[in-house]
Amino acid sequence: MIEYKQWHENLQDFIYFNSECAVSFCQCDKNHKLSLFELLRLVTDAAVEDFNQRLMGYEKLTENNVGILLSRQSFRLHKMPVVDQKICIKTWEEKPEPLQFVRAYEIFDKETGKKLVSGISNWLLVDLQKRRLMPIKNFTMRKAPEKTSSHDCIPLTKILVPDNLEKLGERKIMYSDIDGNGHMNNARYGAFVIDALPEEFQNISFTDFKIYYNKEAVQGQMLEIFGSIDSEHRKIFILGKQGNVNCFESELYY
Repeated sequence: MIEYKQWHENLQDFIYFNSECAVSFCQCDKNHKLSLFELLRLVTDAAVEDFNQRLMGYEKLTENNVGILLSRQSFRLHKMPVVDQKICIKTWEEKPEPLQFVRAYEIFDKETGKKLVSGISNWLLVDLQKRRLMPIKNFTMRKAPEKTSSHDCIPLTKILVPDNLEKLGERKIMYSDIDGNGHMNNARYGAFVIDALPEEFQNISFTDFKIYYNKEAVQGQMLEIFGSIDSEHRKIFILGKQGNVNCFESELYY
């Protein structure tokens, strides 16, 4: 019988959270590779569980009138995990920015130790009563990390919206898209991005993915999806708008 474990380790002034699992059939696309939606869900779940096990879960945060919301992510897809593959997800906090937590990820093959995915993300601290952003220094539920490390992925620099956007379709936010925060779960945007791609790009292996979450989308809203393909730089831009507001911006590299 295979055992899947979770554990924390303190190494080089970082607190690493490790979570083992197997990639299930229902998490994969028709090519038996982990879907982008499920990748985003797995790393977010690992980040949440890290805080849960350090006594900073959703209920404890709510008691302290704070929420933590994902702002942006970048991933290098060395080799996307496949069905039945045993993997280990490693995540850790780094020195925060004034208004954003910084969290890194790595996913490895459990048996060989080969790196499959590298990533970095930013998270916002929110005053739940005032619905305002708070400086990260105000979060005193744990001692903030003081170090950073190098990241094998595209930096979280601003995504530039191209001029030659083409409307690719529309997507209504449904009940099953919503999570306990009352708005669309961040991982669902991964499905929106892939579904919006022209068919000839849906089955290729992407090397990098970056996404910015700009505005919460709620049930009943209709997102207009726009895109642009930059063949010279092998990059695809996908944008989701609600009215005149950009809800998300993303880039895929191939």
